Amino acid sequence: MGLMDGKIVLIFGLANKNSIAWGITQRLHAEGATILLSYAGEIMEKRVMPLAKEIGCEFVEPCDVTQDTDLDAIFEKVKERYGKLDVLVHSVAFAQREDLGGRFVDISRDGFKLALDISAYSLIAMSKRAEPLMSAGSSIMSLTYYAAEKVMPKYHVMAVAKAALETITRYLANDLGPKGIRVNAISAGPIKTLAAAGVPGFRMMLKYAEKAAPLRHLVSQDDVGNAALYLASDLSTNVTGEVLHVDAGYHILGLTMTEEELAGIE
Repeated sequence: MGLMDGKIVLIFGLANKNSIAWGITQRLHAEGATILLSYAGEIMEKRVMPLAKEIGCEFVEPCDVTQDTDLDAIFEKVKERYGKLDVLVHSVAFAQREDLGGRFVDISRDGFKLALDISAYSLIAMSKRAEPLMSAGSSIMSLTYYAAEKVMPKYHVMAVAKAALETITRYLANDLGPKGIRVNAISAGPIKTLAAAGVPGFRMMLKYAEKAAPLRHLVSQDDVGNAALYLASDLSTNVTGEVLHVDAGYHILGLTMTEEELAGIE
């Protein structure tokens, strides 16, 4: 018996085998969940289809999360085929490269709107459509990052989007709570993913997080997958509106310089 036996799980944002979404997919599948996948665009299709086949996933659908018609269509297909939805995973984020790096004041108006629409508002749009398919005990979760709380170099417009995502998480948790639907977010430490590769200076962030985090190591897809299992299953029955940090403790630090670096200053 698995923790997710009989559960229907819809995951948005799988890009390739290095995606955080893939770590979540594998963990929930291993515990017995029926996985449904959605991806963005033809380029992603070639990467996602082999992964879907690997876990025997029979529901793989494209979706442009900025289009209500696309969202309507995919949730209608879930309703027709499965009649319910137990878990919704939002692992969707995008920003134009020119709105990352440089100076924060140079973020474009159009770039700001695009990043917020895809990376944050889409959680509201998905949750609205998921709600009628969900019953008490269902779970919605998204992926955020520490830049939503503190300034991280070069993250810029995506930091604003992640801050919005965390606020949306709390408001959805309050809105859907009376129906027994839980809404949470996972704030993962830096992981080598396709999306992370687009952040200027990411390699430096990765190296520094490993040196500065209290546990002195990076987190992995598997670590996030384990956290997602907790939030998706009955193990977290009374947990909602939370941002669960899976970052080897990095978020607790005020001064992130290592002892060696401090010694250099002295």
